[in-house]
Amino acid sequence: MPIYEFDCLNCENRFEVLMSVGGKDSNPKCPNCGKKSLRKCFSTFGFKSSGRSSASSCASCSATSCDTCGIK
Repeated sequence: MPIYEFDCLNCENRFEVLMSVGGKDSNPKCPNCGKKSLRKCFSTFGFKSSGRSSASSCASCSATSCDTCGIK
């Protein structure tokens, strides 16, 4: 289930809601003030890679090795 982020237009509270797509809770209320005057926000997501990437994040690296980053 996706997590949606909302701003309350009444009390300016920002909160997240775990909702099923097309579920019955598709019109949530603000947990702070109880109003339904909300704005859906764009939110970012994070992930963690379980492997090494061949791309480097260090400006002095080559793609195959780097003494600064420890890639061998």
